[in-house]
Amino acid sequence: MKTNPMDIQVYITLIIVGLAAGILSGMVGVGGGIILVPAMVFFFQYTQHQAQGTSLGVLTFPVTILAFLSYYNDCRSSGTPIEFKVIGLIAGGFLVGSFLGSKIAVRLDQETMKKIFAVILFYTAFKMLNWDQTLLRWVKNIFS
Repeated sequence: MKTNPMDIQVYITLIIVGLAAGILSGMVGVGGGIILVPAMVFFFQYTQHQAQGTSLGVLTFPVTILAFLSYYNDCRSSGTPIEFKVIGLIAGGFLVGSFLGSKIAVRLDQETMKKIFAVILFYTAFKMLNWDQTLLRWVKNIFS
């Protein structure tokens, strides 16, 4: 993003991007990487590194606490409580992993970072839509 003063359109776009990421994060647990990074690159001409760093900066603040509390209360009342031990263990791994990942990422060029990011998004969508199973069945039918 250029260092020019932000006009009202930029402010509104930033708020809309944040709102979309927040809604998706609250609904399905995504938002930072899937919404914020592409939005920062496409709408604000951030580099891949800037966008990823900004996304992490947004997530650094307690923006997800209200969504977490909603899930925590709902799970507890339905008899399937969220376990803090699991949160702690994953968070510890996440803390170390994110530090190591950032050290690797800043050494890679922009085009490589974009490709890695795109492959991860594509792979995730492919698996979540069960296209891997569909493809596997299709290949099996060809050879049966």
